Amino acid sequence: MGRMLKILDYFEKTITLALVILMIIVVAFTTIELGRLILVDLFSPPIDLLNVSEMLDIFGIFLLVLVGIELLDTIKAYLIEHVVHEEVIVAAALVAVLRKVIILDVKTTDNLTIIGIAVIILAVSMAYWIVKRMHAPIRSGEKE
Repeated sequence: MGRMLKILDYFEKTITLALVILMIIVVAFTTIELGRLILVDLFSPPIDLLNVSEMLDIFGIFLLVLVGIELLDTIKAYLIEHVVHEEVIVAAALVAVLRKVIILDVKTTDNLTIIGIAVIILAVSMAYWIVKRMHAPIRSGEKE
């Protein structure tokens, strides 16, 4: 039984390390792509300010990088503490949903989809609030 636990521990560490390396690669290349996109959009004729569509693309990729960093932070916390931080995962989910809202074209999206996204935002926001409350230190004078 002890040998099996060592094998499982080694397997878990190997997979986690592979995830870290892959996430670093994805975040790095996405950041490079974001920089390239900004430069191309700024210096493509006609050279002027970015239009709304270009800004939405940039904001979407920017938020995608932030989600990647949050996931990397989750993996790092798991490596250090062997604990998954629910708050970070829910925050990453919230950023991912908000990214969808930012890049959403409301003119071509049906009402039911918009309502569904609103319900998802509400649910993830409530989950974030609940997780924050669970991990908040109990203030003196408060009853449990």
